[in-house]
Amino acid sequence: MSANELSRRTLLTGLIAAPFVASASAEAAWPNRPVSVMVPYPPAGGADTTARILYAKLGTLLGQQFVIENRGGAGGTIGEALVAKATPDGYTILHDGTAYSINGALYSNLPFDYVRDFDAVGLVSLVPNILVVTPSVPVNTLADLIAYARAAPGGIDMASSGNGTLQHLSLELFRFMSGVKVNHVPYRGGGPALNDVIAGQVKFFFSNGSSVVGMIQGGQLKAIAHTGKGRLKTLPDIPPASDTLPGFEAYEWNGVFVPHGTPPAIVRTLNGAINEAIGSPEVKARFEQLNIESRQNTPEEFSAFVRDQMARWGKVIKDANIKLG
Repeated sequence: MSANELSRRTLLTGLIAAPFVASASAEAAWPNRPVSVMVPYPPAGGADTTARILYAKLGTLLGQQFVIENRGGAGGTIGEALVAKATPDGYTILHDGTAYSINGALYSNLPFDYVRDFDAVGLVSLVPNILVVTPSVPVNTLADLIAYARAAPGGIDMASSGNGTLQHLSLELFRFMSGVKVNHVPYRGGGPALNDVIAGQVKFFFSNGSSVVGMIQGGQLKAIAHTGKGRLKTLPDIPPASDTLPGFEAYEWNGVFVPHGTPPAIVRTLNGAINEAIGSPEVKARFEQLNIESRQNTPEEFSAFVRDQMARWGKVIKDANIKLG
C-alpha cells in the first residue's frame, strides 16, 4: 500500500470514528447544561411535590439545574406526548406517576405508546392511599365498613378524585374484593372530595396518603386502613387493608422516564443519582413526613414494576368497564 493510500484511509477512518468519539464524550459529560423535567400534572400535586424534592437534590449532585415544567391535562397524556417526541439526549426527562400505568388502558387513541416510546430510569416514591371516613360514621375498621355497607339498603357512596384515577380504581378494587355495593361519586380532584368527606356529604374516600396526615391527626377525618404494606411511620395505628382483604394493595408512585433511545450511559448516570438522592438524609426525612416510601432500584427493576402495575390496573379497568376516550 502506498503512503498516499495509507494516509487517505487513515483520514477516512478518523472521519468515520469522529462522530462516535464526540457522542461518547457528550454522554460522559452529561449533564453539561440545564435539564428540562416534564411533570405532566398541575403544580402542588403529589408528582410535583416529589419532583421538587428530588430535583433540588439532583441539581446539587450533578452540578446542573433541573428545570421543572408542569403541563397538566388529559390525565397526564399531554405532557407525556411531548416527552415521547423529544430528542433522546438526556436533556428532556419525564417525572410521571401512577397514571402512566393506567392511561394505556383508559385511552384508546393516544399518539404515543408507553412501552415503545419511553425507557424506564428509576422509581422515586411509593405512597399508599388511606381510606378515610367522616368522623361521625360508626366504623373504626375495614371489617366494620364492610359490615356497614352490607347492611345499607343501597350500599355506600364513596368519593374519588375523578374517573380513572387511582382513588377510583382503589374503590373498584375494594368493591370487587369485598363484594359490597359501592356507588362511585367522582370529584374534580382530591381537594373537593376531602372537603365533602369532612362535611359528611360523602362519607368514604381512598385519599392520597401524603395529603391527609394533618387532617387525620387533627380529628377532621378518621382513618381506618391504608393500601400499602406494614405500618405507616406517621400513622402507626392504621393497619393495611390487606389484613382484612388479603392481596389488596394500591400505591401512588412516581418515577423517571426518558425518551426511548436515550444513551444507556446517561440512563445509568441518572439512575445512580436518583438512588443517591432518595438515600440522602434530607430527602429521606422529607419523604417520611409525607408518608412517602422509597427504595433503591435499577432501571430494569423499575421497568418490571411498571409492567406489573399496568397488568394489575388494566384488569381492574377492564372488569369495571371504565373508558375515558
